Amino acid sequence: MLRTFKASAVAALCCTVVGVGIAGAPAASAEEWDPFAKTDAESWDPFTGHRADPFVGTKKIRVRGKKVNVSCSGRQGRGKPVVVLLHGAGDGVDKLAALQKTLSGRNRVCSYDRLGAGASDQPDGPQSFTSTGKILSGVLDRIAGDSPVVLAGHSLGGLIAARYAPEHRDRVKGLVLMDATPATMTADIKKAIPASAEGPAAELRAQNLAIFAGQNPEKLVIPDGRVRSAGRIPVEVLKHGKQYLAAIPTYGPKLERAWSAGQRAWLKLSTRSRLTTATKSEHYIYVDQPEVAVKAIQRVAAQATRHR
Repeated sequence: MLRTFKASAVAALCCTVVGVGIAGAPAASAEEWDPFAKTDAESWDPFTGHRADPFVGTKKIRVRGKKVNVSCSGRQGRGKPVVVLLHGAGDGVDKLAALQKTLSGRNRVCSYDRLGAGASDQPDGPQSFTSTGKILSGVLDRIAGDSPVVLAGHSLGGLIAARYAPEHRDRVKGLVLMDATPATMTADIKKAIPASAEGPAAELRAQNLAIFAGQNPEKLVIPDGRVRSAGRIPVEVLKHGKQYLAAIPTYGPKLERAWSAGQRAWLKLSTRSRLTTATKSEHYIYVDQPEVAVKAIQRVAAQATRHR
């Protein structure tokens, strides 16, 4: 296990979790079926073939030959988007359980373990944004059908959501990025911590570059890329306000500045973007200040609702 300062730094840069996660609210039982929700037959779209499964609870679905662990809560309202939460690296649906439960009072909310995470199957080999995006599409087909979707991602989950949305404007109608990993994190690390660095900083540099090269539980290769437009969808960018890289004083401030610049860069996703700093939060904004995350997601979901 990494020492505390390394855990915080790695969490900041690429959202790898070291240590014990929070105890979230338990997911609803699969038996807690909503008798008023649409059945599979009622939600079948003969033109697109996307069938929304209105299950409540946690179950595994098969997507592209793999079993994916999915958790859903709440009822689907007419014209309302399905909110889909994307966890950070090293996390899973259990970490998001409390946030999901709170949000499900107004919307149908789902989360899922990506391949290599939580209770989902392992990937066959290295993953890319394209392959992980195909799994996301398959999950959305099942849990949302042709309903609009709001993606709310934390850290690496935010990066995945931001890369996915521009190519799926027909489906993604809103984004919430909770301290999302910046689009140029590899370059940022190399600029902030030179190859000549020694000690803890050198270890931090090597660890993170290895993770971005695919040495992570999801085997996801995370290359840098530019921020692409997702149109005029509502986008909320949440940034942590409490600095926590003080353990590497020579390079920590540079990394914090690079992270802040990366959050501002996400505003290019849409002409309807908004940046909020969670002043009392470190990396896990939805844990440190859950009300900030909840309000942001609810605002975007309201804006994404059809026939307003």
